[in-house]
Amino acid sequence: MKKIIVKTLPLFFVVIMLFVSTIVLGDNPPDPGGGPTGDPVGGGSPIGGGLFILMTMAVAYGTKKIHNLRKN
Repeated sequence: MKKIIVKTLPLFFVVIMLFVSTIVLGDNPPDPGGGPTGDPVGGGSPIGGGLFILMTMAVAYGTKKIHNLRKN
């Protein structure tokens, strides 16, 4: 039973990702902004939270790599 699950689980995730990508890419793009009302071009979404997460993950990855190099 465990072998069947181990073999079919990756296939299940691949199929799900294929369906999700077609749903996400099926929408029309949003308006570019920059209209007469003074909206910023490209939208006004902040990147602060995502940037913080990305930098935290980069520091953690670098720390792990340095730790592994010193350990060997």
